[in-house]
Amino acid sequence: MSEPHSHASDTEARIFVQGQPVDSYPDFAPEAARGETLRITVVGEEVLHRPCAEITEFGTPELTKLIDDMFHTMYVADGVGLAANQVDVGIRLFVYDCTDEDGNRHVGHILNPVLDELPAADRHLDEAGEGCLSVPGPHKDLARPDHAVARGVDKDGNPVVISGSGYFARCLQHETDHLNGYLYIDRLSKRDRKDALKKMESMKDEVFARRAEKAAKLAG
Repeated sequence: MSEPHSHASDTEARIFVQGQPVDSYPDFAPEAARGETLRITVVGEEVLHRPCAEITEFGTPELTKLIDDMFHTMYVADGVGLAANQVDVGIRLFVYDCTDEDGNRHVGHILNPVLDELPAADRHLDEAGEGCLSVPGPHKDLARPDHAVARGVDKDGNPVVISGSGYFARCLQHETDHLNGYLYIDRLSKRDRKDALKKMESMKDEVFARRAEKAAKLAG
C-alpha cells in the first residue's frame, strides 16, 4: 500500500510493534538495514491475481531474509504496507509501517492473516484515497470499514493479533486483499478502475525513477 498524502493528529502518538506498545522505535524497522531491494510486481502479473499459499514452515532463514527484504523494499518505494506477492513470492505474508488517524505508528509483519468478520452494527465505512505500490502512481477514493482486526502468526509461528482503525485499518484490509489475489482497483467501479490504470501508465516511469534513486541512496 502506498503512503497517504497526509495523516496527522492532535493527540499524543504511541508506537505498536507486532501489535504491542513500545516506548520507542527507530525511524526504520531494523529488518530494513539487513534487507535488499526487490522488484515490485505490477498489476497484470499472474502472482498478484491468485490467492497466496498458507505458510507451514516457520523460523527459517529464508523467511527471515524475505521479511528483511520486504521491509527494505517497502521503504524504498515509500510504502506503508507490502505483501509477499508484490515481490513475486506467492505466500501469505505482509509487512507494514503505517500510521493511523490518531498518529499512532504500527510496525510489524504477519503470516497467514485472517480478518475478523465485523458485525453489521460495527461496520462503519470510511471513504478515503487509496494507492498501491503495484499500481504505481494513482490514488482513488474507496470505502472500507474504519476498523479491522487481523489474526495470524509471526515468522516463528507465535500468535499475533493486530487491530487498527482509520488508515491503518485500511492498510490491514488492503494487504490481506493482496494475499487473496485482489488489488484495490478490483473494488472500484469499472470507470474508476480504467481511469486508475490510465493514470498509472502516465505516472509509472516517474515512480520507478524515484524508487531507483532512493534504492541507490540507501545502498550507499
